Parts: sequence; structure tokens; C-alpha cells
Amino acid sequence: MSWISMILVTPAQRGQGLGRAVFASCLAQVLAEDRVPMLDATPQGEALYAQFGFEPQWRFTRWRRAQHGAAPGATHQALPLADGIEPLLRLDAQALGFERAALLRGLAGREGAVCLRLGGATALLRPGRTATHIGPLHASNEAEGAALLDTIAAALPGALVIDVPQGRTHMAASLQAAGFTPERAFARMVRSAGRALAPARTAIVQAVAGPEYA
Repeated sequence: MSWISMILVTPAQRGQGLGRAVFASCLAQVLAEDRVPMLDATPQGEALYAQFGFEPQWRFTRWRRAQHGAAPGATHQALPLADGIEPLLRLDAQALGFERAALLRGLAGREGAVCLRLGGATALLRPGRTATHIGPLHASNEAEGAALLDTIAAALPGALVIDVPQGRTHMAASLQAAGFTPERAFARMVRSAGRALAPARTAIVQAVAGPEYA
């Protein structure tokens, strides 16, 4: 597998085919290495990637919560810190059908990042420039994932971002109750060209690592 992401063109240079040319070059390199290319597409980009043979697997939505002001005298719950990242790595490999320990260990090693665990749910939390990102968040069932999300939202008053697969009713209810609003949709796409892909268990995925990661 190879992930193609974050191809950006400055506004003044758009409409000249630059993004398409960069993407075509990236795709050619991935195919030359005999890898299966994947990406997360915005609604605007999905039609373009379809022209290159990509097909949507499933869809997710980015949700955002602005910084919450704490009520006078309010106390916040403690984050349920995990003993290690191994449970997250195991669930991640089951969910996607391939392992990406190096990527997740790299994210977990960033300053301020923490791995959380509550019951059968586990997640990675990492601070960003404008918000703290929740994900990946994996759980054996959606209710446990929503319970961990509730705990995180109650513990952190700051701005939060999370990317949740569409159709997760428990997660959506928790997000709305915690003050999140949907921001934009994405389609996870793959160009398999008839190749058999490793079996995945996407029901485990309650939130992805982000559209910039596999």
C-alpha cells in the first residue's frame, strides 16, 4: 500500500493542471513500485481521482469543536491514559487489513501526543496548530468508541477535530452532544486494478488518523 496525500496548489496557480500533473507523477511512482495506491478525496477531487481508476471504499466526515469555555467551578475528567500503544496497533491492523506500526509510533512520539484506552476502545490524541486531533480511534464496538469520545471531550476544553466514518450513529450522537459540528466530507478511495486486497474490518474504525494518513 502507498498513500498519496496533501497535494496543494497556491490559489494564484490553480487551474493550470499543476495539481493533476503532480498527482500523475506520484501515481506513476507508486505503480512502478507495484504498490496499491490509496487516498482520501474531497467531494471536489473524487471525480478527478475516478478518472485515474480510483474507486471509493467508504466515506467519513470531519467534525470540529471550537474551544469550550469552562463553567465557573467546573472540573474536567482525567484522560484515560493507556499503558502502551500495542492495543491500538493490534486493532489498527485488524481494521485496515495491513499493519502500519511505524506510522502510528511516529505519531505517538510527537510532542504532546498520548495514547488513550477505555474498555475495548483505544485512541491516539495529538495536538495540532489550531486543534487537538483525535484519531485513530478504534473499538470492538461503536458504543465503546463513543464512550471514549465522551471522556475525551469532557476532559479537554480546547478545540478538537475528529474524522468519523459515516453511518456511526453512536459517534454522531456523542459528537453533537459535545458541541461538534460537521465540517467536510471525504471518500476513502483505492486503485486496486483488480488486485485482491487484504480483508479489512472497518467496523472497528470509529475515527481515522486523518485524511493525510492511511
